[in-house]
Amino acid sequence: MLQTDTLWLVPQWVMIAGGGILGALMGSFIGAALVRMPQGASVVFGRSRCDSCGKVLAPVELVPIVSFVLSRGKCRACGASIDRWQTGAEVAGLLIGALPWIFAEDALVALCAMLMGWQLLLLGLLDLKHLWLPMRLVGALALSGIVAVAGLGWAGDMHARLFASLTGGVLGWGILAAVSFAYRRTRGVEGMGRGDPPLLGAIGLWLGPLGVVEVLLGASIAGILAAVAMMAMKREVAGDTVLPLGSLLACAAWPLFVLQGFG
Repeated sequence: MLQTDTLWLVPQWVMIAGGGILGALMGSFIGAALVRMPQGASVVFGRSRCDSCGKVLAPVELVPIVSFVLSRGKCRACGASIDRWQTGAEVAGLLIGALPWIFAEDALVALCAMLMGWQLLLLGLLDLKHLWLPMRLVGALALSGIVAVAGLGWAGDMHARLFASLTGGVLGWGILAAVSFAYRRTRGVEGMGRGDPPLLGAIGLWLGPLGVVEVLLGASIAGILAAVAMMAMKREVAGDTVLPLGSLLACAAWPLFVLQGFG
């Protein structure tokens, strides 16, 4: 259970509610980025529009989650269904903002979990929907991990924490890079996205070497469950079926960080 008095004398419920509201707003931004980034459009500039009729959305239609519920999931102008990816991103963003204040060991870890989680959410959704892991976003995740670890170690154990972080980063990248190389040499085709090894390397900077192993185990279990779910839905699963490894890594890494903190 999180002890909020480690940094601020603020009631826990306030931090949960505030984190959830901020998370829903971040999720709305992530949902927009999920559409605009693959198109090469600006994520920051430009008015939000209905994907079907092109109507510019009013501020009252952009309230995360609430607008979806009030409009019953449809555009008020044309009646088309609102993109479920957008709403899913808002709900996930809310959970990422709220849950660390319940389960993280202290307020500093909770804040870092929010920062890490929203980055992983965008990367995981991009990989799930577009099989794309932009290297600039992976680089931002890696940089923020190094900064967070350095900030945590400022009060002491700086060298030990940085060593564990860098070891985790090298190990994470190295394991998947080696697997990708071996698969390409033996099968003659790419068996892994180019963004997957750097992503696990970035995650390793946050979680350390043991965290890398745990994330790989968690992602493997998640992949098996995903394959079982696909078969249950009568979808064909074969040796060359594409599963978004980046999404699986993100799903495994964030809960681990919330519960365990830095590696």
